[in-house]
Amino acid sequence: MKILVTGAAGFIGYHLCEKILKLGYEVYGVDNLNDYYDVNLKLGRLRELGISQELLFNKRVSSKIYGDKFQFIKLNIEDRVNLPIIFEEQQFDIVCNLAAQAGVRYSIENPNAYVDSNIVGFINLLECARNYKVKKIVYASSSSVYGLNDKLPFSVNDNVDHPISLYAATKKSNELMAHTYSHLFGIKTIGLRFFTVYGPWGRPDMAMFLFTDAVFNDKPIKVFNQGYLSRDFTYIDDIIKGVVATIVAETEIEKPLYEIHNIGNSRPVKLLDFISEIEICIGKTAKKEYLPMQAGDVEYTWANVDSLVADYGYKPTTSIKDGVKEFVEWFKVFYNKK
Repeated sequence: MKILVTGAAGFIGYHLCEKILKLGYEVYGVDNLNDYYDVNLKLGRLRELGISQELLFNKRVSSKIYGDKFQFIKLNIEDRVNLPIIFEEQQFDIVCNLAAQAGVRYSIENPNAYVDSNIVGFINLLECARNYKVKKIVYASSSSVYGLNDKLPFSVNDNVDHPISLYAATKKSNELMAHTYSHLFGIKTIGLRFFTVYGPWGRPDMAMFLFTDAVFNDKPIKVFNQGYLSRDFTYIDDIIKGVVATIVAETEIEKPLYEIHNIGNSRPVKLLDFISEIEICIGKTAKKEYLPMQAGDVEYTWANVDSLVADYGYKPTTSIKDGVKEFVEWFKVFYNKK
Protein backbone atom coordinates (compact mmCIF):
# COMPACT_ATOMS: atom_id res chain seq x y z
CA MET A 1 0.00 0.00 0.00
CA LYS A 2 1.34 3.42 -0.99
CA ILE A 3 0.27 6.36 1.20
CA LEU A 4 0.64 10.07 0.45
CA VAL A 5 1.07 12.18 3.61
CA THR A 6 0.82 15.91 3.06
CA GLY A 7 2.24 18.14 5.77
CA ALA A 8 4.86 15.45 6.37
CA ALA A 9 7.27 17.85 8.10
CA GLY A 10 4.56 19.08 10.45
CA PHE A 11 3.98 17.94 14.02
CA ILE A 12 1.31 15.32 13.37
CA GLY A 13 2.57 14.55 9.87
CA TYR A 14 6.05 13.65 11.09
CA HIS A 15 4.76 11.31 13.79
CA LEU A 16 2.33 9.69 11.34
CA CYS A 17 5.06 9.06 8.75
CA GLU A 18 7.30 7.51 11.38
CA LYS A 19 4.55 5.20 12.59
CA ILE A 20 3.30 3.92 9.25
CA LEU A 21 6.85 3.45 7.97
CA LYS A 22 7.57 1.24 10.97
CA LEU A 23 4.40 -0.69 10.13
CA GLY A 24 5.90 -1.45 6.71
CA TYR A 25 3.92 0.84 4.44
CA GLU A 26 5.39 2.84 1.56
CA VAL A 27 5.10 6.56 2.29
CA TYR A 28 5.45 9.62 0.07
CA GLY A 29 5.72 12.87 2.03
CA VAL A 30 4.88 16.37 0.82
CA ASP A 31 5.45 19.67 2.62
CA ASN A 32 6.18 23.24 1.51
CA LEU A 33 8.31 23.96 4.63
CA ASN A 34 6.83 27.45 5.03
CA ASP A 35 8.11 29.81 7.70
CA TYR A 36 4.92 30.16 9.77
CA TYR A 37 7.14 28.84 12.56
CA ASP A 38 10.81 27.88 12.88
CA VAL A 39 11.76 25.90 9.76
CA ASN A 40 14.63 24.31 11.70
CA LEU A 41 12.09 22.38 13.73
CA LYS A 42 10.50 21.05 10.54
CA LEU A 43 13.92 20.11 9.17
CA GLY A 44 14.73 18.40 12.47
CA ARG A 45 11.62 16.23 12.13
CA LEU A 46 12.62 15.31 8.58
CA ARG A 47 16.11 14.35 9.75
CA GLU A 48 14.47 11.88 12.13
CA LEU A 49 12.92 10.33 9.01
CA GLY A 50 16.23 10.21 7.16
CA ILE A 51 15.75 13.33 5.02
CA SER A 52 18.82 15.50 5.51
CA GLN A 53 19.64 16.55 1.97
CA GLU A 54 19.22 20.05 0.59
CA LEU A 55 15.55 20.38 -0.28
CA LEU A 56 14.51 22.21 -3.44
CA PHE A 57 10.98 22.69 -4.72
CA ASN A 58 9.73 19.83 -6.89
CA LYS A 59 12.84 17.68 -6.35
CA ARG A 60 12.13 14.27 -4.84
CA VAL A 61 14.59 12.75 -2.34
CA SER A 62 14.74 9.34 -0.65
CA SER A 63 15.29 8.64 3.03
CA LYS A 64 18.73 7.65 4.29
CA ILE A 65 16.98 5.46 6.87
CA TYR A 66 14.07 3.94 4.95
CA GLY A 67 15.39 4.19 1.38
CA ASP A 68 12.70 4.47 -1.28
CA LYS A 69 10.10 3.33 1.27
CA PHE A 70 10.00 6.99 2.26
CA GLN A 71 10.31 9.64 -0.39
CA PHE A 72 9.85 13.35 0.23
CA ILE A 73 9.23 16.33 -2.02
CA LYS A 74 9.03 20.02 -1.19
CA LEU A 75 5.81 21.17 -2.81
CA ASN A 76 2.75 23.38 -2.30
CA ILE A 77 -0.43 21.31 -2.44
CA GLU A 78 -2.13 24.19 -4.27
CA ASP A 79 0.32 23.68 -7.15
CA ARG A 80 -2.05 22.59 -9.94
CA VAL A 81 0.77 21.65 -12.29
CA ASN A 82 3.12 19.55 -10.20
CA LEU A 83 0.76 17.84 -7.75
CA PRO A 84 -1.12 15.95 -10.50
CA ILE A 85 2.21 14.80 -11.94
CA ILE A 86 3.05 13.16 -8.61
CA PHE A 87 -0.33 11.43 -8.47
CA GLU A 88 0.08 10.11 -12.00
CA GLU A 89 3.62 8.82 -11.30
CA GLN A 90 3.01 7.29 -7.88
CA GLN A 91 -0.54 5.89 -8.10
CA PHE A 92 -1.33 6.34 -4.41
CA ASP A 93 -3.77 4.04 -2.69
CA ILE A 94 -4.55 6.41 0.18
CA VAL A 95 -4.07 10.11 0.86
CA CYS A 96 -3.74 11.55 4.37
CA ASN A 97 -4.00 15.34 4.17
CA LEU A 98 -2.39 17.03 7.14
CA ALA A 99 -1.10 20.02 5.17
CA ALA A 100 -2.74 23.28 6.18
CA GLN A 101 -1.98 26.79 7.22
CA ALA A 102 -2.39 26.35 10.96
CA GLY A 103 -3.21 28.76 13.76
CA VAL A 104 -6.51 30.36 14.74
CA ARG A 105 -5.19 33.83 15.57
CA TYR A 106 -2.87 34.09 12.54
CA SER A 107 -5.90 33.58 10.29
CA ILE A 108 -7.19 36.97 11.44
CA GLU A 109 -3.95 38.62 10.31
CA ASN A 110 -3.27 36.71 7.08
CA PRO A 111 -6.49 35.24 5.65
CA ASN A 112 -5.17 34.67 2.13
CA ALA A 113 -2.65 32.09 3.35
CA TYR A 114 -5.54 30.02 4.73
CA VAL A 115 -7.59 30.23 1.55
CA ASP A 116 -4.60 29.20 -0.58
CA SER A 117 -3.49 26.21 1.48
CA ASN A 118 -6.64 25.03 3.23
CA ILE A 119 -9.20 25.54 0.47
CA VAL A 120 -7.38 25.73 -2.87
CA GLY A 121 -4.90 23.07 -1.75
CA PHE A 122 -7.64 20.75 -0.54
CA ILE A 123 -9.71 20.97 -3.72
CA ASN A 124 -6.53 20.26 -5.68
CA LEU A 125 -6.04 17.07 -3.67
CA LEU A 126 -9.66 16.06 -4.16
CA GLU A 127 -9.36 16.55 -7.91
CA CYS A 128 -6.16 14.50 -8.01
CA ALA A 129 -7.83 11.75 -5.99
CA ARG A 130 -10.78 11.76 -8.38
CA ASN A 131 -8.64 11.69 -11.52
CA TYR A 132 -6.11 9.11 -10.33
CA LYS A 133 -8.47 6.67 -8.60
CA VAL A 134 -7.37 7.09 -4.97
CA LYS A 135 -9.32 4.70 -2.75
CA LYS A 136 -9.56 6.82 0.38
CA ILE A 137 -8.75 10.28 1.75
CA VAL A 138 -8.23 10.84 5.48
CA TYR A 139 -7.95 14.53 6.27
CA ALA A 140 -7.45 16.87 9.21
CA SER A 141 -10.41 18.92 10.29
CA SER A 142 -10.43 20.70 13.65
CA SER A 143 -12.32 21.13 16.91
CA SER A 144 -12.45 24.82 15.99
CA VAL A 145 -15.42 24.09 13.70
CA TYR A 146 -17.61 23.93 16.83
CA GLY A 147 -17.13 27.68 17.26
CA LEU A 148 -19.79 29.15 19.54
CA ASN A 149 -21.38 25.81 20.44
CA ASP A 150 -22.12 25.68 24.17
CA LYS A 151 -23.31 22.06 24.38
CA LEU A 152 -20.75 19.72 25.99
CA PRO A 153 -19.14 17.44 25.04
CA PHE A 154 -18.86 18.44 21.39
CA SER A 155 -20.51 15.81 19.19
CA VAL A 156 -20.14 15.22 15.46
CA ASN A 157 -23.94 15.49 15.35
CA ASP A 158 -23.85 19.10 16.62
CA ASN A 159 -24.49 22.06 14.35
CA VAL A 160 -21.22 23.64 13.20
CA ASP A 161 -22.57 26.65 11.30
CA HIS A 162 -21.04 29.27 13.61
CA PRO A 163 -17.23 29.28 13.24
CA ILE A 164 -15.51 32.25 14.90
CA SER A 165 -12.24 32.27 12.93
CA LEU A 166 -11.35 31.97 9.27
CA TYR A 167 -9.23 28.92 10.15
CA ALA A 168 -12.36 27.21 11.47
CA ALA A 169 -14.32 28.27 8.40
CA THR A 170 -11.73 26.70 6.09
CA LYS A 171 -11.92 23.43 8.01
CA LYS A 172 -15.71 23.41 7.79
CA SER A 173 -15.29 24.07 4.05
CA ASN A 174 -13.04 21.01 3.78
CA GLU A 175 -15.75 18.85 5.30
CA LEU A 176 -18.34 20.16 2.84
CA MET A 177 -16.00 19.68 -0.11
CA ALA A 178 -15.19 16.13 0.98
CA HIS A 179 -18.91 15.37 1.28
CA THR A 180 -19.48 16.59 -2.27
CA TYR A 181 -16.69 14.44 -3.72
CA SER A 182 -17.83 11.38 -1.78
CA HIS A 183 -21.35 11.87 -3.11
CA LEU A 184 -20.46 12.71 -6.71
CA PHE A 185 -17.47 10.46 -7.33
CA GLY A 186 -17.69 7.67 -4.76
CA ILE A 187 -14.45 8.61 -2.97
CA LYS A 188 -14.15 7.38 0.60
CA THR A 189 -13.41 10.40 2.84
CA ILE A 190 -12.78 10.46 6.59
CA GLY A 191 -12.51 13.82 8.34
CA LEU A 192 -10.91 13.92 11.78
CA ARG A 193 -11.66 16.87 14.03
CA PHE A 194 -8.46 17.16 16.05
CA PHE A 195 -8.63 18.43 19.61
CA THR A 196 -5.60 20.19 21.15
CA VAL A 197 -2.68 17.92 20.27
CA TYR A 198 0.57 18.10 22.23
CA GLY A 199 3.77 16.10 22.65
CA PRO A 200 7.42 15.90 21.50
CA TRP A 201 8.20 17.85 18.31
CA GLY A 202 5.09 19.98 18.89
CA ARG A 203 4.48 23.34 17.25
CA PRO A 204 6.06 26.45 18.84
CA ASP A 205 2.79 28.40 18.59
CA MET A 206 0.87 25.91 20.74
CA ALA A 207 0.29 26.25 24.49
CA MET A 208 2.48 23.30 25.51
CA PHE A 209 5.52 24.74 23.73
CA LEU A 210 4.89 28.38 24.64
CA PHE A 211 4.40 27.64 28.33
CA THR A 212 7.40 25.31 28.62
CA ASP A 213 9.67 27.77 26.84
CA ALA A 214 8.46 30.63 29.05
CA VAL A 215 9.05 28.72 32.30
CA PHE A 216 12.56 27.65 31.29
CA ASN A 217 13.45 31.21 30.30
CA ASP A 218 11.75 33.01 33.22
CA LYS A 219 9.34 34.79 30.92
CA PRO A 220 5.69 35.42 31.80
CA ILE A 221 3.03 33.05 30.49
CA LYS A 222 0.07 34.77 28.87
CA VAL A 223 -3.00 33.28 30.53
CA PHE A 224 -6.07 34.33 28.58
CA ASN A 225 -9.62 34.70 29.89
CA GLN A 226 -8.09 35.13 33.35
CA GLY A 227 -7.31 31.40 33.33
CA TYR A 228 -10.92 30.28 32.93
CA LEU A 229 -10.21 27.99 30.00
CA SER A 230 -10.19 24.24 29.55
CA ARG A 231 -8.94 22.14 26.67
CA ASP A 232 -9.24 18.53 25.59
CA PHE A 233 -5.45 18.13 25.50
CA THR A 234 -4.59 14.96 23.56
CA TYR A 235 -1.16 13.34 23.49
CA ILE A 236 0.37 12.77 20.08
CA ASP A 237 0.75 8.98 20.42
CA ASP A 238 -2.98 8.62 21.07
CA ILE A 239 -3.76 10.82 18.07
CA ILE A 240 -1.51 8.77 15.80
CA LYS A 241 -3.11 5.50 16.87
CA GLY A 242 -6.48 6.90 15.86
CA VAL A 243 -5.29 8.27 12.53
CA VAL A 244 -3.50 5.02 11.63
CA ALA A 245 -6.64 3.03 12.46
CA THR A 246 -8.64 5.04 9.90
CA ILE A 247 -5.93 4.75 7.26
CA VAL A 248 -5.29 1.01 7.41
CA ALA A 249 -8.89 -0.10 7.97
CA GLU A 250 -10.35 -1.90 5.01
CA THR A 251 -13.26 -0.01 3.47
CA GLU A 252 -16.39 -1.74 4.68
CA ILE A 253 -19.50 -1.78 2.53
CA GLU A 254 -21.82 -0.94 5.44
CA LYS A 255 -19.89 2.21 6.37
CA PRO A 256 -20.82 5.45 4.58
CA LEU A 257 -18.43 6.88 2.04
CA TYR A 258 -18.35 10.14 4.00
CA GLU A 259 -17.32 10.05 7.67
CA ILE A 260 -16.57 12.70 10.29
CA HIS A 261 -15.11 11.85 13.70
CA ASN A 262 -13.82 13.73 16.72
CA ILE A 263 -10.35 12.65 17.78
CA GLY A 264 -9.39 13.82 21.27
CA ASN A 265 -8.76 12.66 24.80
CA SER A 266 -12.38 13.18 25.90
CA ARG A 267 -11.12 14.38 29.29
CA PRO A 268 -10.81 18.20 29.32
CA VAL A 269 -8.19 19.77 31.57
CA LYS A 270 -8.28 23.24 33.11
CA LEU A 271 -5.58 25.47 31.65
CA LEU A 272 -4.15 26.31 35.08
CA ASP A 273 -3.90 22.59 35.93
CA PHE A 274 -2.04 22.04 32.66
CA ILE A 275 0.41 24.81 33.56
CA SER A 276 0.82 23.27 37.00
CA GLU A 277 1.98 19.98 35.45
CA ILE A 278 4.59 21.86 33.43
CA GLU A 279 5.81 23.61 36.58
CA ILE A 280 6.13 20.27 38.39
CA CYS A 281 8.13 18.70 35.52
CA ILE A 282 10.50 21.65 35.22
CA GLY A 283 10.73 22.36 38.94
CA LYS A 284 10.00 26.07 38.58
CA THR A 285 6.97 28.29 39.17
CA ALA A 286 5.62 30.06 36.13
CA LYS A 287 5.21 33.82 36.00
CA LYS A 288 1.63 34.40 34.87
CA GLU A 289 0.18 37.39 33.06
CA TYR A 290 -3.62 37.22 33.23
CA LEU A 291 -5.34 38.64 30.16
CA PRO A 292 -8.84 38.86 28.61
CA MET A 293 -10.10 36.34 26.07
CA GLN A 294 -8.45 36.49 22.66
CA ALA A 295 -10.42 37.12 19.48
CA GLY A 296 -11.29 33.88 17.73
CA ASP A 297 -10.78 31.75 20.86
CA VAL A 298 -13.26 29.65 22.86
CA GLU A 299 -13.56 28.93 26.59
CA TYR A 300 -13.56 25.15 26.41
CA THR A 301 -13.22 22.12 24.18
CA TRP A 302 -14.33 18.59 24.96
CA ALA A 303 -14.56 15.77 22.42
CA ASN A 304 -17.22 13.13 22.26
CA VAL A 305 -15.23 10.36 20.55
CA ASP A 306 -17.92 7.66 20.61
CA SER A 307 -18.04 7.19 16.84
CA LEU A 308 -14.25 6.76 16.52
CA VAL A 309 -14.30 4.28 19.40
CA ALA A 310 -17.15 2.30 17.86
CA ASP A 311 -15.89 2.29 14.27
CA TYR A 312 -12.11 2.12 14.72
CA GLY A 313 -11.43 0.96 18.28
CA TYR A 314 -9.94 4.31 19.30
CA LYS A 315 -8.75 4.41 22.91
CA PRO A 316 -6.64 7.31 24.23
CA THR A 317 -4.62 6.23 27.27
CA THR A 318 -1.97 8.90 27.99
CA SER A 319 -2.50 11.00 31.12
CA ILE A 320 -1.66 14.70 31.21
CA LYS A 321 1.03 13.94 33.78
CA ASP A 322 2.79 11.43 31.51
CA GLY A 323 2.28 13.43 28.34
CA VAL A 324 3.63 16.67 29.77
CA LYS A 325 6.65 14.82 31.17
CA GLU A 326 7.45 13.36 27.72
CA PHE A 327 7.25 16.77 26.08
CA VAL A 328 9.41 18.49 28.69
CA GLU A 329 12.08 15.78 28.41
CA TRP A 330 12.13 16.20 24.61
CA PHE A 331 12.29 19.99 24.96
CA LYS A 332 15.29 19.74 27.31
CA VAL A 333 17.22 17.64 24.80
CA PHE A 334 16.28 19.56 21.65
CA TYR A 335 16.94 22.99 23.15
CA ASN A 336 19.78 21.92 25.47
CA LYS A 337 18.00 22.92 28.67
CA LYS A 338 18.96 21.68 32.13
